[in-house]
Amino acid sequence: MAIKFEDVLRSLISEETPVTRSMVRRLSNLGAAEEQALIKVWGSIPVARRHQVLREIATLSEADFDTDFCAVTYLALTDLHDNLREAAIEAAWLDESVEMLNRLLPMASVDPSPSVRAAAVGALGRFILQAELGKFSPMQARQAERVAVKLYNNRQEDIRVRCRALEAIANSSRAEVVGMIEESYQDGDPRLRAAALYAMGKTCDERWGRFVLRELASDDPAIRFEAIRAAGELGLEEAVPQIGKLVIDADRQTLEMAIWALGEIGSGESRRILDHLFKYAEEIEDDRLIEQIEDALASASLFDL
Repeated sequence: MAIKFEDVLRSLISEETPVTRSMVRRLSNLGAAEEQALIKVWGSIPVARRHQVLREIATLSEADFDTDFCAVTYLALTDLHDNLREAAIEAAWLDESVEMLNRLLPMASVDPSPSVRAAAVGALGRFILQAELGKFSPMQARQAERVAVKLYNNRQEDIRVRCRALEAIANSSRAEVVGMIEESYQDGDPRLRAAALYAMGKTCDERWGRFVLRELASDDPAIRFEAIRAAGELGLEEAVPQIGKLVIDADRQTLEMAIWALGEIGSGESRRILDHLFKYAEEIEDDRLIEQIEDALASASLFDL
């Protein structure tokens, strides 16, 4: 039996009722009347529960492509709380509509929160990429490119925003991207250096290989992490021995990135490392890790076709 929408709203407002996945799913594909009812009560839902709703939406959107949570995410993009606007951007990560782009553009430029501006300009990167692939309007994407370039070039802008702007524009074939990456890589701020490595991978340009290989030995964990990601993006077989060493005693996030990168590189040595990691994951009965390694091995096997 379908959950009545008014019951869902009452449950969301009440802190006595746990926020369930089925409850959040009912917020999908809303009609006009339901959307207006949600708008009226949104501010009455406790902040922590609004945040939980957005986290569930991010998960459900990935698992079920028939869901449409635009009514919720667009509403949350206007929330008075910075962390909720940022969470709304993350929850709408699959939304590649012109409507979403038009909402992100002003948020990237004028939102009062640096973290929200950073999330918004970072999200513009997917529209830039889709245009490069011929799947989105180049004219619309140029607006995103202009905003990203402007934010990156603004030396007074928060460093987080500049980093995400560089990561976004790296999806573009614009000639100035190479210079922006070089400038950031040479910058004294390690956050910009890490962003430059991320951007190197996104360009799929082999000119960056030697820089990526060098940074796999960096003392900075964040820079090593981005070097691993870039090595995967660039398919650097020379990076496999170093990545193999880095997985020893690596933190979980670094381990998962290394597994993904090895799958993207797909060499015989990378598959041998993945096989060893698979046996380890089976020994510790880590189902999530097993699944990630299986996905990586499947990606690596494509190189045999």
